Amino acid sequence: MNKQIRKWELIGIAVIACVGALMHFAFEWSGELRPVGVFAAVNESVWEHLKLTYWPTLLYAALSYRKLKGMTDNFTAAKAASIYVMPAAILALFYAYTAITGGENLVADITIFVVAIALGQLVSYRVMVLPQLSRRLYILAIVGLVALGVLYALFTFYPPQAQLFRDSVTGTYGIS
Repeated sequence: MNKQIRKWELIGIAVIACVGALMHFAFEWSGELRPVGVFAAVNESVWEHLKLTYWPTLLYAALSYRKLKGMTDNFTAAKAASIYVMPAAILALFYAYTAITGGENLVADITIFVVAIALGQLVSYRVMVLPQLSRRLYILAIVGLVALGVLYALFTFYPPQAQLFRDSVTGTYGIS
């Protein structure tokens, strides 16, 4: 069973990365439809790029759930852990390298994106193969996933005036 879980999580790295890359452009491709902005990056802020792991990972989780639900008791907790590890890794790696180099680099940004997804999927796998976790963790996972989705949507339209939410190209915040 662990081999099957591992296979699905490895495939997830490629699927999430590809869908996330497409979501980078989806808002623009849609003619800047505001509802699309909930799911896709609406500008070049770090915050908006974090959505590029959240929604594709939720989508992949929904697709893989039917195959994996009978193999693990920790699917939801695993996916929640994954979805929180990915943006944490992006933030840590992005701000570390830009502090060291003094600037941004597209190749480094893309590499960080893929590394963060791989780390998230690795964490997901490790949680899935654990003995059954408590019911409280399942509830916490659901609440955490919903809360993060709400924050991504809310801050797309009403972002705080903080550097994390500032478009590095235009200097604006959220949907301008």
